[in-house]
Amino acid sequence: MAFSELMDRVGSKGPFQFLNLVLLGLPVLNLANHNLLQIFTATTPAHHCRPPPNASEGPWVLPKDRNGKPEMCLRFIHLPNASLPNDTQGATEPCLDGWVYDLSTTSSIVTEWDLVCSSNKLKEVAQSLFMAGTLIGGIVLGDLSDRFGRKPILTCSYLLLAASGSSAAFSPSVSIYMVFRFLCGWSISGIVLSTAILNVECVSIQTRAIMSTLMGYFYTAGQFLLPGLAYAIPQWRWLQLTVSIPFFAFFLLSWWIPESIRWMVVSGKFSKALKILRRVATLNGKKEEGEKLSMEELKFSMQKEISLAKAKYSIADLFRTPNLRRVTFCLSLAWFSTGFAYYSLAMGVEEFGVNLYFLQLIFGGVDIPAKFIAVLSINHLGRHITQSCALLLAGGSILALIFVPSDLPTLRTVLAVFGKGCLSSSFSCLFLYTSELYPTVIRQTGMGISNLWTRVGSMAAPLVKITADFQPFIPNVLFGTITLLGGGAALFLPETLNRPLPETIEDIETWSWQTKKPKQEPEAKKASQRIPLHPCGPGPDPS
Repeated sequence: MAFSELMDRVGSKGPFQFLNLVLLGLPVLNLANHNLLQIFTATTPAHHCRPPPNASEGPWVLPKDRNGKPEMCLRFIHLPNASLPNDTQGATEPCLDGWVYDLSTTSSIVTEWDLVCSSNKLKEVAQSLFMAGTLIGGIVLGDLSDRFGRKPILTCSYLLLAASGSSAAFSPSVSIYMVFRFLCGWSISGIVLSTAILNVECVSIQTRAIMSTLMGYFYTAGQFLLPGLAYAIPQWRWLQLTVSIPFFAFFLLSWWIPESIRWMVVSGKFSKALKILRRVATLNGKKEEGEKLSMEELKFSMQKEISLAKAKYSIADLFRTPNLRRVTFCLSLAWFSTGFAYYSLAMGVEEFGVNLYFLQLIFGGVDIPAKFIAVLSINHLGRHITQSCALLLAGGSILALIFVPSDLPTLRTVLAVFGKGCLSSSFSCLFLYTSELYPTVIRQTGMGISNLWTRVGSMAAPLVKITADFQPFIPNVLFGTITLLGGGAALFLPETLNRPLPETIEDIETWSWQTKKPKQEPEAKKASQRIPLHPCGPGPDPS
């Protein structure tokens, strides 16, 4: 009896699963606020040089740029007793006395610490460091999660995010702010890893994709909350504090979230695992079935998972055989390009010349149909077609932005929203596709490497935006080209629809490397071959 069949006995569709979804989903609802927070806390309002202290009373004349707009980073050199220059002639100098900002709408870290002109790159560095926190946190906390369990890491991550996020609101300097944002990213990795596993472990194989999608919709709903909060709270420090305080409550609520049953069995904690199984059975109205379970039955039903957990595999095994090496290279490029392009659009809302709050609502709303279409396409057209088309269409829309002038903001917005929707579909497909391509014995390592690459991409995206200082079109050329390469790489992956999950490295090496959908197998045969999808569906296998 496999683990999934064990869960069916105690109830895999009941009140326990609903309660678990809510307890895990509420914090995810607020994660979008942190991931996308700098859209609003790092806005750059209209600004110009502050006049020198010894400037005479009267209107201050600003030099004009090539487009006839006032310069934001230069001013005319002021000489005592000299006549005021006109707007086209006269020697200029940098803003030696600071800047004057339009604070009629909001305050931000930009206005707080003058992150404009020569210091404007620090805004992108701050976002990049946040993403670096998610990268390093994913590596470290993933290993700690295997050693100490999913729940302790989840609980500590809630507390760390609450503390570091709140502390960022009181940062006295941009360097201190960056440190706390790095810690925020670190803790978010722990939350995502543990939530992904605990979300779908206790549900049936048939409903895992649905549970994973529902959890994704919690994040999507959070994207609707953020612009409302930002509009109501224009001061960046109060906004930072508002999105961080709730995680203190989530820290307390996490004590009601059960530990991963599979992790406890693999770790030899059979009595605790049995206790949780009986609690699940009681909540789902199957108390008698729960009481029938014994320690010996639990060990016997999970002996396959226990034996697989004892086998030692490393990252090198991902490149040891031809087919697995091909899967690893193609998936790595697909994950990198998706994270790279997604955050280029998600964090670039300010660039499209449309109301910031309205556009963020649209950007969040496009995820709803995008994920729904992705689920339909995954189940009918297959993973291969869905993944390739999503990235190729996203790359094409980003490259098209190069040829649309800034005086057509509506068209630019349509292309950006379409591209973000395609990238959301790509994420939805990649989580499932990757878990089906890697064999059970090395699935956790494969998922870890995949998530590593998407975090590298999201970390690189803000830094690439800095290249716009040389030529405005360079960032979109890089974002679009890399995304097209990711879509091209996905064309070399096999289809996994209706195909049993590979258990060993040898299994994937014997696959027919076709891109057509495999024929539907008889249900009895498929059930005998199927191994349970790793508990998180889209995430690392706990064994």
